Amino acid sequence: MAIGTIKIYSDYKSPYAYLAKDLAYDLERETGVTLDWLPYTLDIPSYLGSAKVDNAGGVLEESRNAHQWRRVKYSYMDCRREANLRGLTIRGTQKIWDSRKANIGLLFAKAQGPEVMRGYHDRVFERFWRRDLDIEDTAVLAAVLTEAGADAMTFADYVEDEGRRALEKVQTEAEAAGVFGVPSLLLPDGDLYWGREHFARVRQLIEASR
Repeated sequence: MAIGTIKIYSDYKSPYAYLAKDLAYDLERETGVTLDWLPYTLDIPSYLGSAKVDNAGGVLEESRNAHQWRRVKYSYMDCRREANLRGLTIRGTQKIWDSRKANIGLLFAKAQGPEVMRGYHDRVFERFWRRDLDIEDTAVLAAVLTEAGADAMTFADYVEDEGRRALEKVQTEAEAAGVFGVPSLLLPDGDLYWGREHFARVRQLIEASR
């Protein structure tokens, strides 16, 4: 059967998810497949430890071993190389952000249509990675939703109740399907691909299904 819809899992605090965003748009536009954007909140401290740094990069507090620091430093170096080639800005974060409210915002935006969803998605990613957006502030996120064309009057209540439960449901279903990181593409047959480097293979599968 032809592949019609693919689930794509993303998290605003992942630079790799940011770099995959436009590639995913290209995949959707060029193949005609529908991408169902879903939030997956990473628990970064569980595998990379945590740290806070000042504006100059000095470490204020940390819970991270030497191996984890090397991985983190390499990840940012790797992402910046790709970002520079594409004219994007990725500034290292100064702490491990709690992205749950921003991810709930994605669900809220989706419910108001694809144009609103994309407008919100693009703004949050771009501004967060320029260090211009507090993704833990409900009012700030509501303003972004409004800018993207959403009616955000009920967003604050949604974050605390329905949205929180919806995010937990998405997370549970994602993990049951094997998702552990972002970006991840989940095909209708349950085949899972993690990382933007697999987008070419997914494109081949879409074309072969037709």
